[in-house]
Amino acid sequence: MKKIEAIIKPFKLEEVKNALNELGVKGMTILEAKGFGRQKGHTELYRGLEYVVDFLPKVKIEIVASDGLADQIIETIMKIARTGRIGDGKIFVTNLSEVIRIRTGERGEEAI
Repeated sequence: MKKIEAIIKPFKLEEVKNALNELGVKGMTILEAKGFGRQKGHTELYRGLEYVVDFLPKVKIEIVASDGLADQIIETIMKIARTGRIGDGKIFVTNLSEVIRIRTGERGEEAI
């Protein structure tokens, strides 16, 4: 099993979510996030004064999937979330040793 964490631009969320639903992803967690990478934020003007916006709005998607579906999920996120511009985001993939559904006690892939 894999845990896939994708940090993407907020305006791409709906499109990514719909594509993942079509793939058969049964659940995901969405978090609003702020951060920066190589783009290091940007400068804005407010009431005539310049200021730096260090942390840009992002969305973090967390998905737990079977090993067989993980590669398709990653490819789908990369394809849909890519704009070709700086700040498109990152995908982090980690191995999971155990998943437990609290309500039923199911373990492993049955708990996903």
